[in-house]
Amino acid sequence: MLNHSLGEFQELVLLIVATLKDEAYGVSILKNLEKETGKKFNISAIHMALKRMEEKGFVESTFGGITNEREGRRKKYYVITSLGRSVLDQQYEIRTKLYHKIPNTSIN
Repeated sequence: MLNHSLGEFQELVLLIVATLKDEAYGVSILKNLEKETGKKFNISAIHMALKRMEEKGFVESTFGGITNEREGRRKKYYVITSLGRSVLDQQYEIRTKLYHKIPNTSIN
C-alpha cells in the first residue's frame, strides 16, 4: 500500500488534471473544479496545490507556446503521472471500502 499524503483539495485538483488530459492548466483546472463542485476557488490555491503535487511527483508540467492572446506568456500544462494515478487509485479504494461499511439506515 502506498503511503503518500494527498489532502481533499489536492485530490480534487488531481482528479481534474487527470480528466483534462493535455488541456490541464491553471484556469482550465479552476473552471472545471468550480463547475464540478459548485464552489468558488482562488487560482493561487490551484497553483499552490499543483506545485506541491509536482514536488511529490503526482503531476508533471510543460510549457506551451507563446501566444499573443496571453501577451507573450506561456501556459503551464500539467499531466498526471503514474504515481499520481496510483495515489488516486489508493484514495478511491479507501473511500469505497469505508463507504461500504456504513450500516443501512432507514429514515422515518
